[in-house]
Amino acid sequence: MRFRNPAGHAGLLNNLVSLANTLAGFFESRIGLFARESKTALVHLLLLAGGVIGGLLLLAFGYVFLLVSAVFGIAHAAGISWVWIAFGAGVLHLLLALGCVLFAKAQLSKPMFKASVAELKKDREWLKTVDKKNQSPS
Repeated sequence: MRFRNPAGHAGLLNNLVSLANTLAGFFESRIGLFARESKTALVHLLLLAGGVIGGLLLLAFGYVFLLVSAVFGIAHAAGISWVWIAFGAGVLHLLLALGCVLFAKAQLSKPMFKASVAELKKDREWLKTVDKKNQSPS
């Protein structure tokens, strides 16, 4: 019984052409799948972004209405003009915003990736010593 070669006896060139055609078909199907899924993913991300933006917008409106209600409630309870209470709330919010900015500035001044920077410094020093050893006469 003769051994049968499943690839046939077409030769190297025909086998390479067949391999190229098979790979092209494989990549074409994967690219088509990626294109279809990327459209679906884009729609999904747009819906997600719309939900987040809508939620943040409604949160902002709720915050404003809550502030206005608090200003008028405090003004009514204290017997003071609402203008002065609103002015105080505005100053308080500006001071809180300034505090947030100062906090963020303090966080920016702290170095990040301390261990990585230290490791890179050690690597540079090691490279300098290697260069000096290679330049010294043997």
